[in-house]
Amino acid sequence: MPRKLAQRWRKVAAEGRDPVKEREAEARAARREDISLAVITADAFETRKAELKGDGKAGRWLLPLERHVLPKLGKVPVTDLDQRDIRDTLAPIWHSKADTARKAMNRLSIVMKHAAALGLDVDLQATDKAKALLGKSRHVPRNIPAMNWRDVPEFYASLEEPTLTHLALRLLILTGVRSTPLRKIRLDQIEEDVWTIPADVVKGRKGATEAFRVPLSTEARRVIELARPHARNGFLFPNTRGGVISDMTLSRHMQRRGLEARPHGFRTSLRTWLAEATDAPHEVAETMLGHVVDGSVVRAYRRTDYLDKRMKLAERWADHVTGGAGQVVQRTARST
Repeated sequence: MPRKLAQRWRKVAAEGRDPVKEREAEARAARREDISLAVITADAFETRKAELKGDGKAGRWLLPLERHVLPKLGKVPVTDLDQRDIRDTLAPIWHSKADTARKAMNRLSIVMKHAAALGLDVDLQATDKAKALLGKSRHVPRNIPAMNWRDVPEFYASLEEPTLTHLALRLLILTGVRSTPLRKIRLDQIEEDVWTIPADVVKGRKGATEAFRVPLSTEARRVIELARPHARNGFLFPNTRGGVISDMTLSRHMQRRGLEARPHGFRTSLRTWLAEATDAPHEVAETMLGHVVDGSVVRAYRRTDYLDKRMKLAERWADHVTGGAGQVVQRTARST
C-alpha cells in the first residue's frame, strides 16, 4: 500500500499538481458527513447562484436534475457514480425529451467537476462516457406552431374584449416579444413610445448585459392604456394571487379556440411578414425580435439598436394587424 501511495503522489507531482494540497483536499472531503449526489448538487448550485439570472430563484437550473436524476441517484455517493448509472437514469428521456436530457447531462457534468474541486475522487469523464453509451439523440425538434401572418388580422379582431387575456395577446402580437417579458411588463418600464425590457428579463441574447428597447406603435400604446385599469403592484397584467398571468393562460385561450398556433408563434408570424412584405434589412428584422446579430466585435463598434427604423416597422405591422390606419378589422362572418 505505501508503495502504491508513493507512486500515486509521484504521478500527481509529475502532472504539475501539488501533492500536499491534494492530500489536504482529500482529507477535507473525507470529513464530509454526506457526499451524496443530492448534497453535492445543492452545494454546486449555491456556488453558481451568482452566475444565474435572479440568483437562480426561478429554479430552472436545478429542475432537470431534480426531475430526472436526483429521484434515482440523489442518495448515491458521488464518488460511486459511473457512466452506467447515468445512462440508465437518462435513457428514458434521451430521445423523447432531448433538450431536457441534454440540460440534465450538462448540469450533472458541472456537479461532478464541483465534486472534484472539493477533492472527491470522481470520474470526470462519466458524463461523456454516458453520452457515448446512449448514442446520438433521435429526437426531431418540433417548431412551435405559428399563425400565417395573413391570418393574424382576423385573429386580432377577435380579441375585442378588454380582458387581461385579450389585451395581453394583442400586445404580444404587436410587439413580437417573448411571453415572459410581456407577462412581466411593468408600468415603470414604459416611457412614451418605448418599452424597456430589463437585462435580467431579456432572453435569447447570451451574456446580455443591456436592456432591450421595444418600440410601441400607436395601437400598442392604445392597448396599454386599456390595460392600465387592471394594473396591480406595478404589473400591467397581474393575476389574482399577486403575481402575473401565466403563459398557459394565453396558450389555453388559443387552444380553446381550436387553433394549432400558440402565442410564441406570433414571433414567427412577424418575422415572416418582415421577410415577405417589407424590405427591412436582415439586421433590423432580427433586432425586431430581439435576436443578436453579428459577432461580438462587430456589435462592439455598432452602437445602435435601430430603434427609429424598428418604430416605423412596428407602425406598419400594427397597420397590417388592425386592417390599416390603426383600425381593428371586422371579423369575417362565418356561415352557419
